[in-house]
Amino acid sequence: MAETYDFPDDLRAGQEELHQVRAELSVLLKRLPWSVVPLDGFSDDHGWRKVERPASPGWTADEQAEVEKLRRREHELAVFVSGHRFWTQLTGPDRVAARSRLKHAHEEPDGSE
Repeated sequence: MAETYDFPDDLRAGQEELHQVRAELSVLLKRLPWSVVPLDGFSDDHGWRKVERPASPGWTADEQAEVEKLRRREHELAVFVSGHRFWTQLTGPDRVAARSRLKHAHEEPDGSE
C-alpha cells in the first residue's frame, strides 16, 4: 500500500490552485495565435519534418496581460508549494514520494490520501 501523508490544508490548496492555473494557461495559449507579435505565415520543409504556420495577427494587449498574470501566479504558487515548510520534515526518497503524491492528490475521488 502506498504511503499516506498528512498534507497541511494550505499546501493542498496551493497545489490545487497551481493545477487550475496551469490548466487555464494551457487553454489560453492554445487559443491564442502562435506569435505574440504580428508575423507573416511560413512553410519550411527542409528540416526533419515540415513546419507550417499561418499569418499571425499577434496578441492584443489584453491577451498579453492575461498570459502575464497567469504566468506570474503560476510562478508564485510553484514557489509556495515547493518551498512549503512541510517538506522540511521529510528527506530523500520520502520527500520525493510525498511530492509526487501531492501532485496527484486531486485525482483521488474522496480527497483522502
